[in-house]
Amino acid sequence: MSIITQLSQDAKKAAQKLAILDTAKKNEVLKDMAEAIRSNKDKIKAVNEKEVARAKENNLDAAMVDRLILDDDRIEDMAAGIEVIIDLEDPAGKVRDFGTRPNGIKIRKMRIPLGVVCMIYEARPNVTADAGALCFKSGNAVILRGGKEALDSSLAIAELLQGALEKHGLPKALITVVPNPDRALMQELMEQRDYIDVIIPRGGEGLINYVTDNSKVPVIQHFEGVCHLYVDKDADLDQALQLLLNGKTQRTGVCNALEGLVVHQAVADDFLPRVAEELAKHDVKIHVNEKGSKYFDGADVIGENDFGTEYLGLEIAIRVVDDFDAAIDHIAQFGSNHTEVICTKNEDAAKKFQLAVDASVVMVNASSRFSDGSQLGLGAEIGIATTKLHAYGPMGLESLTTEKYLVNGEGQIRN
Repeated sequence: MSIITQLSQDAKKAAQKLAILDTAKKNEVLKDMAEAIRSNKDKIKAVNEKEVARAKENNLDAAMVDRLILDDDRIEDMAAGIEVIIDLEDPAGKVRDFGTRPNGIKIRKMRIPLGVVCMIYEARPNVTADAGALCFKSGNAVILRGGKEALDSSLAIAELLQGALEKHGLPKALITVVPNPDRALMQELMEQRDYIDVIIPRGGEGLINYVTDNSKVPVIQHFEGVCHLYVDKDADLDQALQLLLNGKTQRTGVCNALEGLVVHQAVADDFLPRVAEELAKHDVKIHVNEKGSKYFDGADVIGENDFGTEYLGLEIAIRVVDDFDAAIDHIAQFGSNHTEVICTKNEDAAKKFQLAVDASVVMVNASSRFSDGSQLGLGAEIGIATTKLHAYGPMGLESLTTEKYLVNGEGQIRN
């Protein structure tokens, strides 16, 4: 039997034991997981620093290096994220009453875990803690296949989480990191439909497409984040500038960073000179359409169909549009169904934007950087789903469950 089949079988068996664990016990285990991460931060950092150094030596992209780093703050965020999950309501076992049929049969639906979740992701070792804790609280086993750049950090974190599981007499197979980054093993994972219930790929376009095209297990896509800020003709321009700077420059290598700025032509003369000045201070490279090029010296002038790039760096694409409808059309064509923002004081425009824009998170007068499970009150997140089956947007506890029907009768038969 291959190592992947063995890991998958073990996870399936472990998930059956977890499905009947009560919430109080889950929370005890999660508390110990958070403490294990916090008290072993120096061990985690020592492993991670070696990986970061290797990544830099290998000239890994700056955005990927940023995602790889685990400093004191990010390790504390992992531990704190688990503690937030402790305080969240456990969705597993929650029942909805669908009433009684005329023949007396009682119908209910109960939330249940998905079973075994497989995460395939790139250089994000913090995903190990986030996914492990979320899957555990929601009653799922999880198999984690991270990129080779973060493998040692992920294994170190998983070892701590598994220690907490074993302390409480639970199988460590509830949280498994595939110990070998061989791509052939990833392919084998995607064929384990007898044991794995869903695969969630999280990373670049190449990874998402590969998993989607090759998996025999159902896939929930977590695609790229081509996020836009639309500055309406009725925007507060001071507010708009702050939303732009926060969304673009606070942290660039994340999926909820801004990659596009769309500006109504009625405010372009007032707004874009300020944008040019502020973005220059941050060394942001500007790509702009012909209509907006007069506001930027030395910008890269691009065609009307050359938008939609996820830069993950200090770059942004800017387009001046004729009206509100043109802004909606731009987002529909170039957005990635992740996060879209409007800045406006016009309530009707805000409502229309939130109704018309197809994205998993649609914001009014708030930074795109809030498109995050922890910021939206979900605790940690397993990712941001950009497809609609069965979740859309940041995936927290409830998104890691489904429902089954409970039907109770007294001997009724169908005529």
